[in-house]
Amino acid sequence: MNTSYIKKLIKLVEDSKIESLEVSSWGRRIRIVQKLNPSNNGHSGQTAVLSAAAPAAAPPPVASAAVAPPAATAAPPPTQAAPVEDTGKYVEITSPMVGTFYAAPAPDASSYVSMNEKISVGQVVCIVEAMKLMNEIESEVSGRVLKILVENAQPVEFGQAIFLIDPD
Repeated sequence: MNTSYIKKLIKLVEDSKIESLEVSSWGRRIRIVQKLNPSNNGHSGQTAVLSAAAPAAAPPPVASAAVAPPAATAAPPPTQAAPVEDTGKYVEITSPMVGTFYAAPAPDASSYVSMNEKISVGQVVCIVEAMKLMNEIESEVSGRVLKILVENAQPVEFGQAIFLIDPD
């Protein structure tokens, strides 16, 4: 499953009143769970994406997701909200999945992008490894890289800001 397909599924869940969605394809399974908030008329403030290669692996993440959202909800919003409040016109490139951030295609290779570098739409800016799959993350905007918000080989969450871009 590619990242654009996963993004479409997440958008579908966020825009609807369904609580969870599970899709299987070619031995891969993805489950998107939305924690509904009654004070927001059924719309969620948080959507979790859980993936598994086998059905037996799915229940533990679901159980931990039921316990983890309060902690996860508390940590990411300040990280994401601070740059938006301070910068107004800047655009964040966010992680489309939970995984490990890699700035370069190999440990001995140079980074895909660096600070103050101009990037274009569709340019690969990093890799997010999820379940031993290396997913190239492409820029959806063109502009200049103002800040790299995650260090190499660090874990990232779904929707976590990775880069701050000054759009053209």
